[in-house]
Amino acid sequence: MSFEHILGQERAKKILQNGLRSGKVSHAYLFSGPKGTGKLGTALTFTKALFCEQLQDDACDECLSCRKIEHGNHPDVQVISPEGQSIKIDQIRELQREFSYRTHAAGRKVYIVEQAESMTVQAANSLLKFLEEPTSPITAILITENGQAMLPTIQSRSQWVPFTPQDPQMICSELIKQGCPATLARAAVHIVNGLDAGIQLCQQNWFAELRNVMLQLGKECGTRLPSALLMAQQKVFKTELAEHADMLFRLFHLWFRDMLNYQYNRQDSLVFRDQLDAIGKLAWTKSAEGWIRCMDAATEAQKRVRANVSPQLAFEQFLVGMQGGT
Repeated sequence: MSFEHILGQERAKKILQNGLRSGKVSHAYLFSGPKGTGKLGTALTFTKALFCEQLQDDACDECLSCRKIEHGNHPDVQVISPEGQSIKIDQIRELQREFSYRTHAAGRKVYIVEQAESMTVQAANSLLKFLEEPTSPITAILITENGQAMLPTIQSRSQWVPFTPQDPQMICSELIKQGCPATLARAAVHIVNGLDAGIQLCQQNWFAELRNVMLQLGKECGTRLPSALLMAQQKVFKTELAEHADMLFRLFHLWFRDMLNYQYNRQDSLVFRDQLDAIGKLAWTKSAEGWIRCMDAATEAQKRVRANVSPQLAFEQFLVGMQGGT
């Protein structure tokens, strides 16, 4: 993947490519931003560009170095991820040992630390010493959702590269380009962050099934509670979809929000726009406050499921919560 294939993140790409063009590559970068904003993909692209045998400021994806990095077997590139809940000092020490004797490509070495904020205090202090006293041309890329959680001394020795939340419409368009059904893509971008997570969700058969069941329930649960309860029991709680009850309530939240958007004449914002006729009939059965109450009920049900309340009980409580006025 080259820089031009990275969605958005223009500021981050500009910082990195300016360094490549000027030959002023920092010894440490801090990639900070929310999950799903492409930090790891950008780190790998930047790493390929540093080693690329054909281009100065990008990755060609064709030369031997680019292909080795893409397949995770370049001897001078190391990626460190948490072991369990944290990155431990032994992992940093092993990195130092690896880099103390491996030398290729004019001595350049790169290491990428995922979830860098999860380093133990001992690991962070060991890494700090590594940053202060590199034994050869080494570039560190520290990836974190919160750069402020890093040691101040590490922050001050690193060049910050900010990553910002991506535009859902841009992600949705890209998902559709890559073959995801539009009906699923429009929901996925409001549920997960980033292109890769969106693709993964849209490829799950259960996600499409759950969406269809939610739509059936959404058209029933406003007025026909016994019917909705029976349907949920047969199509969700007695099937494998019960494992995804949390997602069911997230979809309900989007469904209720569509009712509000319809009332406010924001039809371009509809997630379930393939259900426009049904939304048009249902939207005015409650006031705006009523739909907000339904959204709150869906959020509460989601919390209950996460707190290990029985999904079926959470659904019954959710239906009761929906009835609190119009």
